Amino acid sequence: MRNNGAVHGAFRSAAMRFFSPRALAAPYVVWMAAFVVAPIVFVVIYAFTAGDGAFTVGNFAEMGRFVGVFARSFWLALISTAVCLALGYPAAYILARESGRVQRAAVVLIMLPMWMNFLLRTYAWMSILERNGLLNRLLGALGIAPLDIIYTPAAVVIGMVYNFLPFMVLPIYSVIAKIDRSLIEAAADLGAAPRAVFTRVIAPLSLPGVLSGVTMVFVPAVSTFVISKLLGGGKEILLGDLIEMQFRGAAYNPRLGSAISLVMMVIVIVFMYFMNRFGEGEEGVAIL
Repeated sequence: MRNNGAVHGAFRSAAMRFFSPRALAAPYVVWMAAFVVAPIVFVVIYAFTAGDGAFTVGNFAEMGRFVGVFARSFWLALISTAVCLALGYPAAYILARESGRVQRAAVVLIMLPMWMNFLLRTYAWMSILERNGLLNRLLGALGIAPLDIIYTPAAVVIGMVYNFLPFMVLPIYSVIAKIDRSLIEAAADLGAAPRAVFTRVIAPLSLPGVLSGVTMVFVPAVSTFVISKLLGGGKEILLGDLIEMQFRGAAYNPRLGSAISLVMMVIVIVFMYFMNRFGEGEEGVAIL
């Protein structure tokens, strides 16, 4: 009996070690190390080395001739983020006030385009915006002259807004839907007008969702290259296009591409850091 008990205890101890949180997390750690950490290490090494392997910062100095690309990328990303916020916040607010059945149906409809391939969605907008596309044929039927939208910054912004708008709507909706209705009712009972209820209660409490949505839209928008290539026609080169050109184009220079990638990564991290800090600073805002 003692031997059986000892064997059972040893087996149980081994099973607990095997199924411990640390052991279960091991595959994830290996995956992260192989496919996230290792590539970043290689990017850093390439960014700070020359062709002969010697240390250099010349790759970063060479980036000076691409200041216009950086400015264009961040400008279009900011415009797209602002448009997504202007469209997404009212949509999320209205959706959060609907019944549960309507909310579930609306969330499915919002997520439905995301189940399609990103490339196919962008190709669809090429068919809509081209000279003889659906939009211009509709305008022609109304007696309006056709618009030259395709291969312009406006087309790139439209593509970004369409593809990234759900990333703005869903975080804001999830936060507004969780706001305690008693707070809104208490503000109304205390004599606050509907505008005051929104600005003093709903808006401050929904700020975490707004910050999350802004981050989730701005980061992919500033680094996209498919949208700018297809809807911009190669005329509106953004950071994503520039990096791809350094690794796959005729101007093959992976060390310069790594330097650009590293700088963009640092800028995005700084942006996310300040957004998170701003959100933490707003948590203590007085509601009334």
